Amino acid sequence: MKRHPLALSLAGLLLAPAAGAVFAQTAAPQDQQTAQQAAPQNAKQLQTITVTGSALPRVDTETPSPVTVITAQDIARSGYTTISDVVRSVSADNSGTIPNAFTNGFAAGASGVALRGLTVNSTLVLVDGHRVANYPVADDGERSFVDLNTIPLAAVERVEVLKDGASSLYGADAIAGVVNIILRPTFKGIEGTAEVGSSQHGGGWSRKASLLMGGGDLNTDHYNAYFSVQYQKDNPIWARQRKFPFNTGDLSSLGGANANSSSPGNGSIYGAVAPGTLGTPGNILTGTATGLYQPLRGCGGDTVLVNDPANGVYCQQNFVGDYGQVQPAMEQGGLYGRITVKINDTTKAFLSTSYMEARTWTVGPPAQIQSGTPNNTTSIALPPTLPDGSLNPNNPFAASGQYALINYAFGDIPNGFNYDNHNLRLTGGVSGTWSDWNYDITATINHDWLHTSQFGFLNYQALITAVTDGTYNFVNPAANSAAIRSTLAPGYSKTSTSDLDALDFNVSRSLWDLPGGPMGLALGAGVRHEANDDPTLNPNFEFQGLGNAQTKGRRNVVGAYVEFDMPLIESLEVDASGRFDHYSDFGNNFSPKVGFKWKPFDWIAVRGTYSKGFRAPAFAENGSSSSQGFITAGGLSGFPDSFIAAHTGPNGPSAYVTIPYAQSIYALANPKIKPEKATNFTFGVVVQPISWFNASIDYYHIEKDNVITQADTSSALNNYYAGLPQAPGVVVVPDLPDPAFPNAQPRPLEVIGEYINANKLKTSGVDVDLRGHWDFGDFHYTSEFTGTEIFTWKLYLPDGSVQQYVGTHGPYILSSGAGTPRFRESWANTFQYGRLTITGTFYRTSGMDNYAEDTAGKSCLNVLPLSCHVGSYVDFDLTGSYDINNHISVMASVMNAFDRKPPLDPADYAGAGANYNPTWAQSGIVGRFWNVGVKLKF
Repeated sequence: MKRHPLALSLAGLLLAPAAGAVFAQTAAPQDQQTAQQAAPQNAKQLQTITVTGSALPRVDTETPSPVTVITAQDIARSGYTTISDVVRSVSADNSGTIPNAFTNGFAAGASGVALRGLTVNSTLVLVDGHRVANYPVADDGERSFVDLNTIPLAAVERVEVLKDGASSLYGADAIAGVVNIILRPTFKGIEGTAEVGSSQHGGGWSRKASLLMGGGDLNTDHYNAYFSVQYQKDNPIWARQRKFPFNTGDLSSLGGANANSSSPGNGSIYGAVAPGTLGTPGNILTGTATGLYQPLRGCGGDTVLVNDPANGVYCQQNFVGDYGQVQPAMEQGGLYGRITVKINDTTKAFLSTSYMEARTWTVGPPAQIQSGTPNNTTSIALPPTLPDGSLNPNNPFAASGQYALINYAFGDIPNGFNYDNHNLRLTGGVSGTWSDWNYDITATINHDWLHTSQFGFLNYQALITAVTDGTYNFVNPAANSAAIRSTLAPGYSKTSTSDLDALDFNVSRSLWDLPGGPMGLALGAGVRHEANDDPTLNPNFEFQGLGNAQTKGRRNVVGAYVEFDMPLIESLEVDASGRFDHYSDFGNNFSPKVGFKWKPFDWIAVRGTYSKGFRAPAFAENGSSSSQGFITAGGLSGFPDSFIAAHTGPNGPSAYVTIPYAQSIYALANPKIKPEKATNFTFGVVVQPISWFNASIDYYHIEKDNVITQADTSSALNNYYAGLPQAPGVVVVPDLPDPAFPNAQPRPLEVIGEYINANKLKTSGVDVDLRGHWDFGDFHYTSEFTGTEIFTWKLYLPDGSVQQYVGTHGPYILSSGAGTPRFRESWANTFQYGRLTITGTFYRTSGMDNYAEDTAGKSCLNVLPLSCHVGSYVDFDLTGSYDINNHISVMASVMNAFDRKPPLDPADYAGAGANYNPTWAQSGIVGRFWNVGVKLKF
């Protein structure tokens, strides 16, 4: 009786003795005798590589898991000049991703990738297959991630993006996928580039240079050594350099809100005062207006004099146009060096080191005397007399003994942040073969330190003193001395650190032969130490309007994994792996994975995986940490109708409910928090019906349990407005009462809650990759399309409610509040003729409904005649190069060649108030951007 090949392979798997062939020398699945005969002439074809997502070297690079490879050539043709832009252009990157332009966040000065929209802490970033230290400051004070700005682009050989769970090999954080940045193992020669560029609309002047030098041949000289150096500096782009509606907070001409300065609310640099009294005698924070506002001093040419019958006369100032930055000033660069030594025919050793530095300078609007947190000064009033009994010269109503409620922005005190991040990494290892085993031992020492300085934020006690004693001149700010300004806003600096020290060891070999080929085995183990120390930038809450976060923690992790690759028959491969990890701070975890690839015909492969994954709690989530951030709340669309009605009089709603304000979200670490657990599965098809075309389509489905999140702000606010009890551990702190309606319910000022393990999260979608290439003599054409559609993205909360985010502006209380677009696509077309290469690439991000269930249910975040929707964004980049000879090439690019403007998005709070979404449409605000350069190669 004839045995089925699959049955034979299973029997061989269980009973056959181990074979002695080294896996790295095995042939592709075929008849063994034929393979031996063909070995000499096919030696190059049998070269093996290790693909991200597998610890086994293999000939066939198409694994059961979907992997996207971006080569150095692809990067050059894209026109992108940073790893951040390259990685974040992947269509699978979505909600929670961090752009460099987001300068209002806790982790400003950094950039992170978030595959599958599962935020930056669920995507593992590796360099040469090994972990790197996280950015010292967590996103939103919670999520740890790797700063892409610290990767040496000049030394990058390729980027592999594994779009599948991989905790079974890499451990924690690889829930959504893995980005593995592969640096050049060797380099010979000299290669240098120099480029300059600028925006057609002004600002953003950029200059970049890189140098790569190396020598030595491993086969003849038994060594290779090279180093790279790179530098890039980008000038800022100001909102005032762009046209309406991206240079103002006033969208009233479109039927929207006017977020420019007003009274009462946020004041201009010229100030406004109204006569009043104190609700509590002696407490200047309890002022109540008894009359209308008037300018404190004459309005300047950059303001509009407003006569508001309900509130008075004041100078309205466009802070977005005067101070807004849509691109910060950045400077980044560094060094990378590597030496590789061939000890003998089977053993190699290497040592590499890198130092990268990224500086970011951001400028914001001047500090307001009125602030909601951490101390509420929204009703602050100037006293009529000073401590010595004299009349207060800042109070125009002093002679009548009245207090003066004041709105004022300290225009004579610059405001902003400076970030200076340093990353030093040392890696060394030995690899080779011993007996029938391939082995690799690698040690890593990685230290990251970030110096952050804030300036222009008001010291609360100094502010109270200045108002009470009259030491600051509000009427004539030019009369204030540098010492007075320095006392009022002394500034503050901190240094945050992050460390990762690791030792990894893995071995692999082939076992016995199965009908489809030799079975492979990989074993690995590792130990690492992680530490993070991020002190507060606002000690004792002494600075007004400034968030507060602090994180401190350390732990040791020990892990081990095993992987089997089993070609059961020639057309069917099964891969199984599992990893056990022990964390010193929360305990143990085991993550398994199994995958298959079936090729019924040479031109088609069916593949799929099933895996379990986990994300370890970050130090900010389970330590003694805390974080306070702000979102823009209020406005008529931000409150329930009943709340607005309670604050409405004969002249309409009060400014208390019409003017947006800063609402504080305060999160506390929970020592009892559990790790997140995930279940992933993928299923896909890869086809190549003809030699010049291949395509793949892969479905993914991810479920996360015990999702770590902040307290549900939406439910907390709904309970507050309804007068219902809050969930355990949640507190809503009310603001001071509305001066116009003191008996009405105050608006919510702060939501406080511990991190919790919510029920679960579900997301699913599909990736499509199409690639074709055609040769017509000297003319070559390549076309590649990649796209991702998210079918669903749901968060299931502990109270049983479900929030759906896909295609909406939610989750809004997350990082930059960028939303979750349903579609992201790119289509690149490259034309080569002789020495000339031209590439045109389309990028598209779909639009979204302008609501977010985590903050305002399904109510529009902004009401505009344009409907409750944010439009899609399409960008086209054109790049080209011409080889003058074998040593000199010239390069040019026009990014955003059609000069597409970003869609209007006033709800987004990451774009300096410029009414656009920098996460998906930064190139739109930059505008048409030209770049020219030269490349030398010897």
